[in-house]
Amino acid sequence: MTRVSVIIPTLNEETRIAATIGAALAAGVHEVIVADGESSDATVAIAESRGARVIAGERVRAKQLNRGAEEATGDVLIFLHADTLLPAGAADAVIHADADCGGFLVEFIEPAFRLRFVAFMINLRTRLTRAPWGDQAQFFHRETFPGYPELPLMEDYVLARAMKRAAILPLKVRTSGRRFLTKGVIRTSALNWLIIAAYHLGVSLERLARWYRG
Repeated sequence: MTRVSVIIPTLNEETRIAATIGAALAAGVHEVIVADGESSDATVAIAESRGARVIAGERVRAKQLNRGAEEATGDVLIFLHADTLLPAGAADAVIHADADCGGFLVEFIEPAFRLRFVAFMINLRTRLTRAPWGDQAQFFHRETFPGYPELPLMEDYVLARAMKRAAILPLKVRTSGRRFLTKGVIRTSALNWLIIAAYHLGVSLERLARWYRG
């Protein structure tokens, strides 16, 4: 029997982690591993109370993801952001995907009209490039998972570009649009693409991380 593990990196996600774990378990996964990065709120306690296994370590998301993968017992690994909800049937979908890696389409939890346009553009880009980013629940069969590059930023983008023949599943994960709503759709989208362009031009990842978080 093929088993699916979900790995969720966290840092102070007490308001969201319960729903994320609940949706993952309802989607049929075998286990949920929360790789925490020194949260100072109730994230760890809530995760444990919802049935997740929590492992602790430093707050570098790529390292959290890799650490969770090492601890996972599943045959297929889904890497899930703490504010992203798996759809019903997600476990079966990744098990029966026609590729050893891939991701999902996306929609936003918040009902704002402008976020529907963002989701449309993300899904169009994904269908064209077949390179799902981290907020689209990237998944890998264990034997083909190469590990996330342990970078301060863009580990999911770098890994997505390395995916070969990725499966883009028609199911949609529901993710938070909080960053778009807080900072604005145009500003956030422009910053994302500026960071990608600067990365390809050789700007240091440390500087890009400061831009992103600033």
